[in-house]
Amino acid sequence: MNSLLLQLAVLGVALAAAALILISFVAFITATKMPHLHQHEDEKFFLNARGQKETLPSIWDSPTKRLSVVVPSYNEEKRLPIMMDEALGYLEERQKQDPTFTYEVIVVDDGSKDQTSKVAFKYCQKYGSDKVRVITLVKNRGKGGAIRMGIFSSRGEKILMADADGATKFPDVEKLEKGLNDLQPWPEQMAIACGSRAHLEKESIAQRSYFRTLLMYGFHFLVWFLCVKGIRDTQCGFKLFTREAASRTFSSLHIERWAFDVELLYIAQFFKIPIAEIAVNWTEIEGSKLVPFWSWLQMGKDLLFIRLRYLTGAWRLEQTKKMN
Repeated sequence: MNSLLLQLAVLGVALAAAALILISFVAFITATKMPHLHQHEDEKFFLNARGQKETLPSIWDSPTKRLSVVVPSYNEEKRLPIMMDEALGYLEERQKQDPTFTYEVIVVDDGSKDQTSKVAFKYCQKYGSDKVRVITLVKNRGKGGAIRMGIFSSRGEKILMADADGATKFPDVEKLEKGLNDLQPWPEQMAIACGSRAHLEKESIAQRSYFRTLLMYGFHFLVWFLCVKGIRDTQCGFKLFTREAASRTFSSLHIERWAFDVELLYIAQFFKIPIAEIAVNWTEIEGSKLVPFWSWLQMGKDLLFIRLRYLTGAWRLEQTKKMN
């Protein structure tokens, strides 16, 4: 009996090893070598408040604003106005109190099929194109790809990514700014502050089904085991970067959809960029694009492939690469 159990154990280990080798091979041969940083010709311009084309700036230009806010938007014509009203109300009031505070909000329409760009452009007309700009992508790239396009066209010393649903209260940016400042001195001027909902976990568990709670814990375990250590909430869409940290991390980003946050923080930890995790106020907003089971399954696959592709050398982290 003991001999049979030993043989079964050896067989199980051999099958697991074979499966891992096979998955690693698939991850390697299906990997894209470098991120696609190319802009379509129409994505190199934005419309000013008069409807005239102007060339977008570059992340590699010197900053001319204190803060850039990048808002990825896909079919967000209904939820975007609530977020924009709150954000611009806060930013305008802050500028009144401190005239040295300058900002811009960049809405990136990620190939929407609704009127997202038109809704966003109304804010450009109201506040001016120096404060609000709309980038309309020719085709859908995914949230990570949309944020990257916005960041690469930003002018801020610090760059905030914020979701279009307005789930995080915008004044909490000051908490992230404090968290960022507390990390000083920044190596090579690089630092990141991540908004976090981890402190709300007990409350969210009480409102979730057992199945969704199990998926959540499974995802957290995979993030910790495969990619990112020490960050409890990698998925909150409220993150603040120094300009240098944004250019370094997003230039190396491969994942453009749901798990892009995890790869972004994996890259940051590889480059030893200091990261602060800051508790923020957060409210769940209806209209999420996530389909619970399939989205979590896709993210689980992405997490495994992120780790395997870096381990096998299919993906390599290099110095900042400029966009053509």
